[in-house]
Amino acid sequence: MFNALLHTHSGSWAIMVILFLITYFTKSQKITLMLQRLFYLIMIVTGIWMLSILHFPLTYVLKGILAIVLIGVMEMLVARKRKGSPMPAMWIVLIILLVVIVMMGYGVISF
Repeated sequence: MFNALLHTHSGSWAIMVILFLITYFTKSQKITLMLQRLFYLIMIVTGIWMLSILHFPLTYVLKGILAIVLIGVMEMLVARKRKGSPMPAMWIVLIILLVVIVMMGYGVISF
């Protein structure tokens, strides 16, 4: 069961990042934005489910909090793009968060 959740979770991460890039760089964002939000939900549900199986280790709880912040940053970037006011600093935050979260997920960063 845990392996199925793990593969669903990691796959939803990859699809979520790809959908974010498609949403950000295309003009018609309605469908891709809804799909992106669906994968947010899949990622959050599988993450919480795995946390409950693992009895909430601190490293993964922190990873979950950072992932929710990352989702907020993605949503802010898409909203700012629609309004026509891009934020280059938010891209830096997005890349840093994404790298830290992936490294925590693969166990490179742990405490």
